[in-house]
Amino acid sequence: MKVSEIRELSPDERHRKLNDLKEELFNLRFQHGIGQLENPQKLKQIHRDIARIETIIRESELAPEQET
Repeated sequence: MKVSEIRELSPDERHRKLNDLKEELFNLRFQHGIGQLENPQKLKQIHRDIARIETIIRESELAPEQET
């Protein structure tokens, strides 16, 4: 998921997407643990998407403070 796509989402959609990605990461870790994960690179990709969303959420929280 690209940063521009994340910025277009509403705050509620960002939080919903973040929860979905965390749930998917949990499932992928479980599959990895029992040896059924077909694409291990998917773990890295999901982890980075979570970090991107959390960063943009944090930026939006800090933006009003910087304007004053």
